[in-house]
Amino acid sequence: MKVFFYVQHLLGVGHLKRAATLARSMRESGLDVTLASGGPSITGVLVDVQLPAAQAADSTFSGLIDEAGQPVDEAWKRRRAGALIDAWRASRADALVIELFPFGRRQMRFELLPLLEDAHRVAKRPLIVCSVRDIIQAKPEREAQVLELVRRHFDRVMVHGDPRVVPFERSFAPASRLGDRLHYTGYVVDNPPPVTDLGRGEVLVSAGGGAVGAKLLQTAMRAREATLLRATPWRVLAGTHCSDGDFRELSRSAPDGVVVERNRADFPALLANCALSISQAGYNTVAETLKARARSVLVPFAGGAESEQTLRATLLAERGVASMLAEDALTPENLAAVVNRAARAPQPPADGVDLDGARRSAELLKEWLA
Repeated sequence: MKVFFYVQHLLGVGHLKRAATLARSMRESGLDVTLASGGPSITGVLVDVQLPAAQAADSTFSGLIDEAGQPVDEAWKRRRAGALIDAWRASRADALVIELFPFGRRQMRFELLPLLEDAHRVAKRPLIVCSVRDIIQAKPEREAQVLELVRRHFDRVMVHGDPRVVPFERSFAPASRLGDRLHYTGYVVDNPPPVTDLGRGEVLVSAGGGAVGAKLLQTAMRAREATLLRATPWRVLAGTHCSDGDFRELSRSAPDGVVVERNRADFPALLANCALSISQAGYNTVAETLKARARSVLVPFAGGAESEQTLRATLLAERGVASMLAEDALTPENLAAVVNRAARAPQPPADGVDLDGARRSAELLKEWLA
């Protein structure tokens, strides 16, 4: 059984990494998956189809730019939509999985609506599934339109979250009207890494892809001396999208006992061994932190109109599996106080959140296709 899986990451790397994890789990279950990515290529993440890359012009998602950093025009959109349709038809897939749309990625309607229409026209209509994270950023005035698009085009909606933590209606009010299309899978996270002593006892500071995390990393380094963990090594991961200027400034200002690196492929192993994690509250980082049962401080990104990370961090803090500091309260003094509370907190429980989303997503697809 063949699956064509479309994903578009615009700012960070989380959407692509989650899609790659899902694709791998589907392959392990026996499905033949074509993973098609529309964002910039990411070292260490393999895709089967790389479309002409586009990304957000800035953190407000105000427009799309191409690989050369130029705004995309209508001719570029036509070429890209054509390339996507060609790849989809060549796959001869039994299932079409689209990440996030129509709950997000409105910028990509120029290619996704033609793709969906083509999928409905083929002689053997595929199963059409939306793969969506636990929390979305749907504006209330657009909810009716989103609901109509789901009803018109999609057979199933897989929500990669745990309703005990974040019911989908917390960010999409008419979720109940999706009826039996809606299925929770649990959070999607990689399998645990092999047991090692790598990073044992460190404080691990990270900011996901790093496009919007420089302030958190700098503040964490300044807060270190006021924490109970000032005598332990701190490792700061700036992220692949951290600008060269920000990375140089982080490296220059790092005090003794603090290592600054761009990225680590062994991030899950570092999490499993750390004394404490300080991070933003992106989906992948949170899922990996919960899987590692690491004590954590979440400082959710809240730039522009973003509310996804704040809601996720708030609900996890209420559940007692993480500590939280709002981004607008981020100062060295405030961060040190929250770090000290988190350092004294018990280790999060092993069964606090459903983290079996990768395996369950593959199971669901196979059940529906059968």
